[in-house]
Amino acid sequence: MRAVYPENENESNFIFTGFQSPTSRHLLRERKLFKIIWCTDLSQELIVDGGLVNLQRYQLLFCTPENIIEIPETSPELLGYLFPAEFYNLQNQKSDNGANGILFYGLDNAPVIQLEKRQQKIIEAIHILIQEEFRQKDDLQGEMLCLLLQRILFTATRVLQMNQGQHLWSNKQVDLVKRFNLLVELHFKEKHQVADYAELLSRSPKTLSNLFKKHDIPSPLKIINGRIMLEAKRLLHFSNLTAEEIGQKLGYSEPSHFSKFFKKQTGTSPLSFRK
Repeated sequence: MRAVYPENENESNFIFTGFQSPTSRHLLRERKLFKIIWCTDLSQELIVDGGLVNLQRYQLLFCTPENIIEIPETSPELLGYLFPAEFYNLQNQKSDNGANGILFYGLDNAPVIQLEKRQQKIIEAIHILIQEEFRQKDDLQGEMLCLLLQRILFTATRVLQMNQGQHLWSNKQVDLVKRFNLLVELHFKEKHQVADYAELLSRSPKTLSNLFKKHDIPSPLKIINGRIMLEAKRLLHFSNLTAEEIGQKLGYSEPSHFSKFFKKQTGTSPLSFRK
């Protein structure tokens, strides 16, 4: 089960696929693709960034190109929608697409969305329309697929915002948190302090900290440190770089500074973690 738009995979903008073939599972390693993975039946275990995720029926997993995903060879329950940033204008801070800083590059690294019955029916209907649209061969196909993808993202964004209590926030507060999350994703390798991001947002560090505390979400510094640690763990797990090289890649000119930071966050050294 696999469909690609356009048909030339070298130029593909949108892919719908199962993951039972090696070719489809290889797509999970494509660094340019955003991924929505849908568990359609029973449950399925998969690995995201070295950690186990048990995806249940009618749950959606949202992953960025940076997430490293491993799916077992036998996984008929899982379907995926894969696309590059350009297809849906992601990673553009000024793009009002609803997914920036929430589903992707948000408070959760790879959020899992549990669909209720009404939402299940919506996603199933969209899935049928996507399958039908892949049978069409006209100038409107790309635009229609983008609109259907948008509906999936909007539906999931509403669920996640309800779960996080964001539906009670003002639009300005939601926008500020989204922009902060996106800026962290763009600059975490060189900017490690809350003041760095406060300046980019034309706010004071105290304003940011108070907003995050008010809504009972992780502090700005915790989010920054969490993103640095996520990347450090990925590189320790999945690359041959030395701890010193990883530290330099993450903006630590002195190896001891990176080791001290890593140990403070995890209680162990980078070398011990790698073992």
